[in-house]
Amino acid sequence: MGGQFEGLPLLLLTTTGARSGQPRTTPMVYFRDGTQLVVFAANGGSKNNPGWYHNLLANPVAQVEVGTEAYQVTGADTGSAERERLWAQRLTEAPQLAELQKRAGRPIPVVALTPVDAR
Repeated sequence: MGGQFEGLPLLLLTTTGARSGQPRTTPMVYFRDGTQLVVFAANGGSKNNPGWYHNLLANPVAQVEVGTEAYQVTGADTGSAERERLWAQRLTEAPQLAELQKRAGRPIPVVALTPVDAR
């Protein structure tokens, strides 16, 4: 992919729509933390959380595609201490997150995607 995603690690997250029950696929940047994939519900700095985040809260089992791999994950909002650790870790590599959070005027949720078979 090019544009804003060029050179960044990407995954495709397929959630189940909270209201529709239909699959919804969203490309997003991620980073690894052990066996988990970590994503941020920044929504481009919008005042609202993205749809995929609401979908994961309603239906935490989702599908990810990373490169040639596809597998099921369970998505969970990280707790406050874990969120701060992951936020600080990623902020050193992606300082633009601070600007997105400032623009959003809300804490950006940090979401851990844990492979189902790793539980």
